Amino acid sequence: MRPWHLGNTTVRSPFRLRDGLVALSTSSLQGNLRGQEHEIALRRLLGEHGIVELGDDDTYSVGRKWRSALNKLGFLYPEVPPASGIPQSEIGPIDMITPNGWRLIRADTVPAMQECFLRALAAHYIPSALERKFDFAVFSPLRHTLAIMLELEKQTGESRLNFVEMAIVVQLTSSDESLADIVAQVLALRARRLASPNKRKFDRQEREAAAVLHGYAAGTFNDYADTNLRYLKATGLVQSKGRGLSLVPEKHVFVEKLIQDTGIPDSDRSYFITLCNGAKLPTDNKDSALAVLDDLLQQLKKRGIPFDATGKPTDTPADIAIIRHQIEGLLSERNEEEYATRQAVEWEEIAAYMELIITRKGKKTLSNGEDIEVPQAEAPAYFEWVLWRAFLAINSLANKPYEARRFKIDQDFLPVCTAPGNGPDLIFEFAEFVIVVEVTLTDNSRQEAAEGEPVRRHVADLVSLYGAQSGKPVYGLFIANRIDSNTAETFRIGVWFTRTDDKMRLDIIPVTLVQFKAFFEALFTSGRVEVGLIRELLDLCGGLRPAHEAPAWKHEIQQTFNHRIAAITEMRN
Repeated sequence: MRPWHLGNTTVRSPFRLRDGLVALSTSSLQGNLRGQEHEIALRRLLGEHGIVELGDDDTYSVGRKWRSALNKLGFLYPEVPPASGIPQSEIGPIDMITPNGWRLIRADTVPAMQECFLRALAAHYIPSALERKFDFAVFSPLRHTLAIMLELEKQTGESRLNFVEMAIVVQLTSSDESLADIVAQVLALRARRLASPNKRKFDRQEREAAAVLHGYAAGTFNDYADTNLRYLKATGLVQSKGRGLSLVPEKHVFVEKLIQDTGIPDSDRSYFITLCNGAKLPTDNKDSALAVLDDLLQQLKKRGIPFDATGKPTDTPADIAIIRHQIEGLLSERNEEEYATRQAVEWEEIAAYMELIITRKGKKTLSNGEDIEVPQAEAPAYFEWVLWRAFLAINSLANKPYEARRFKIDQDFLPVCTAPGNGPDLIFEFAEFVIVVEVTLTDNSRQEAAEGEPVRRHVADLVSLYGAQSGKPVYGLFIANRIDSNTAETFRIGVWFTRTDDKMRLDIIPVTLVQFKAFFEALFTSGRVEVGLIRELLDLCGGLRPAHEAPAWKHEIQQTFNHRIAAITEMRN
């Protein structure tokens, strides 16, 4: 059996495809992506936009693989195989952005982006005119996997599908097999694994056995499963459950409606057209949309979230979608508030993520055996995210968790991208003061040029805003793995002039992530998680400005952190 996979193993993070499309949409390369010269140019474009790392590699495979991923998902018009007998003109110009591609570019919320990926994966069937290498009947891998999860829920009470179960069973099956037989295989594997004293060894042996049976390298099963899980999560229909997946409760009825569509494309031509336009979804049909809406209203009622749908039109699927998106937004906010309250007990995991960003290592195993990961290409987003979690854990915010961050998150509360420009990364409002947090992975002399002006401008804007609204003082906290002295000197001077040449004094403290992590851990190990201690620390560091230039100021900041950590630890003892 040949294993199948959704998406592309080169582009493991689906949301990066949107970044690539956005870059391509403003480039002369659109429609000109074939051949070594153009593939090198695409790779260079992706590198210039910070989407991929260029390094010293002069190969053009990255450009080719990105083009292939965008073709396969219907975000760019694919080349129609001559054997199909379909004129290219009936589908669309090769490598130009498709209607679903433009929909993804214009999507400005995570749910809107997820709908584009859902339409793409719902339109994806194998075998197809683009992938003829499979020897089973045509089927939808997305609907197939969701149906297996629903059957698991029916038999076990939960829809959870573990990583190894995807790797060794699900991605090696098709709709040629009965759901009951597939679920029996999953549960048999689960039972054997549960009885095994060494889970890692068990997983390795299962992969090796599958490699021998199916004629693939053992690592292929993990690579494909990892890609499948990531692209499934990009639809918004599933969420992480340990090292696997489960259905998102709010999407349960939608999933049931989706898998009822068991039809297959009636021709290669209709397949291409649907792929490039995006598949129809249950909520495009009024009756199904109303059923999904009714379920969402019941979920609001169960969770005690007020919502009045009286008088809101439901004449068309578009009308219903407006109400549905409002409700999904309310449920998402409640989920995030509940997530925020859990962060205090997860402070050790938060500190472990900081360690990964400090050491630039990709993965770490926690004391409870759980693996955590910071994907290299997403490290800037994870840097912002882990600081957001850290301040949620301190649990004293006056603003909401979704008001404190400017980056987008998915249904697992993981970052989808970094915060957009023209504003700070994070804004934490407390009862008596505000902290504006800016982070960067830049650690050389370019740091000042990249961060000096924007950080001061962002802090100045917030000083003006809160000064007018509440009179709360605003502190800037700039965090990097290494603080360049030129950056520190800019913040030490701490001056900003308004458009009317009024002079503003800014309190921006540059600290390393190592320093912040040590202080963060001290707060929790001492049992003194008090936001006032953070303000006290910032005041002490700021008070050292007049007497020192940047190198000495950085040294004194380190000493201040050491003293305060020692004092907090002593209080515990």
